[in-house]
Amino acid sequence: MGPETDKLFLTVAGRPLVAQTWGRFDAASCIDEIVIVVRDGRQSEFTELAARYKFKKPYHLAIGGKERQDSVWNGLQCLSEKIEIVAIQDAARPCTSLALIQSTIEAARQDGAAVAAQPVTDTIKLSEDGKFISRHLDRSVLWAVQTPQTFRVDVIRRALAKVRQAGAQVTDDTAACELIGQPVRLIHGKEPNPKVTIPSDVPYVEMLLAS
Repeated sequence: MGPETDKLFLTVAGRPLVAQTWGRFDAASCIDEIVIVVRDGRQSEFTELAARYKFKKPYHLAIGGKERQDSVWNGLQCLSEKIEIVAIQDAARPCTSLALIQSTIEAARQDGAAVAAQPVTDTIKLSEDGKFISRHLDRSVLWAVQTPQTFRVDVIRRALAKVRQAGAQVTDDTAACELIGQPVRLIHGKEPNPKVTIPSDVPYVEMLLAS
């Protein structure tokens, strides 16, 4: 989006992008409480959002870490003791359906871990140097994972503890599960669930929210 743009506060379909995502989870009957991981010093902006849009679910603010895995770890420390399942969501993914949230929670309760995902439909090639094709990949076995990435709380805490102990870095939370041998159920979302990453994503997401 450019170095001067905080995409989470871009106005998308009449609200800041992060408020659209927050509102989706606030409306989900399967969600009891919400933790927002924020940059230190910006807590008041999120408190103001909660008041402006009258979000009803109890919420907590956690301070982000150096890497994604550190931010998730900090967020987990803010969960109430009664919470058994946690759904981890990209704030820039505001179109996640309530049915998909519910499906990942049910699967995580049964299997320990689940992730929203879409089968890859494009032809995929591997390039070792970023210039030429190295080899063809079989797209029939490839999935693009999204969020929510949903876990039993004890599972994701154990997985991230292993990541921290190993000094490893993971690009998403399901990768941490590989370190402890935890299977992750793929939940095929039937509806679009895009993440706002570049400017051209905004009108597409606005169209989805409007419909």
